[in-house]
Amino acid sequence: MFNVVLVAPEIPANTGNIGRTCVVTGSRLHLVGPLGFSLDEKSLHRAGLGYWESLDVAVYESWDEFAEKNELAHDDARLHLLTKKARRTYAEATYADGDYLVFGCESVGLPEVLLAAHAHCCERIPMLPDAASLDNASSWGAGEKNDHAALLAQDVCGNFVNPEDYRISALNLSNAAAVVLYEALRQTGFQGM
Repeated sequence: MFNVVLVAPEIPANTGNIGRTCVVTGSRLHLVGPLGFSLDEKSLHRAGLGYWESLDVAVYESWDEFAEKNELAHDDARLHLLTKKARRTYAEATYADGDYLVFGCESVGLPEVLLAAHAHCCERIPMLPDAASLDNASSWGAGEKNDHAALLAQDVCGNFVNPEDYRISALNLSNAAAVVLYEALRQTGFQGM
């Protein structure tokens, strides 16, 4: 069983998509706070997460609590930290049953201090260079009253964009998690692959 870890996820729909992927692959979902949404029954229902009872999920207040409860050492080889700031790609990694696939929040990724502490565990998903400025960039910021909302600007694919130049920053979180999880499953002989 693989472990998918979301650190400070912000968008319930992304977490929901990843949760569904975990259900169908027999993976466990770990949510490391702070969460950008509520997990109360009403919120889950509103987000369309009716399968939540079928999901093997654990929630933690912080990275330290997560690491302690899962008995992860500082140099634990079972960690795979997905970031744009890695030299090694996810496809170059070797996965084993029980590994932890760790993803950061949608707007800023994993904390720098965590990446620095586990530099040997960092992996990236190769992507083409950022696209040129998008035609509708000015419409994304229209009517927004604060900088926080601008930081959460998204393109039509759900990718977060840099509000300074409005270029695509990465795959959205649920797509990135699926790409890496299915490679890990492929490497370990998941039934039907």
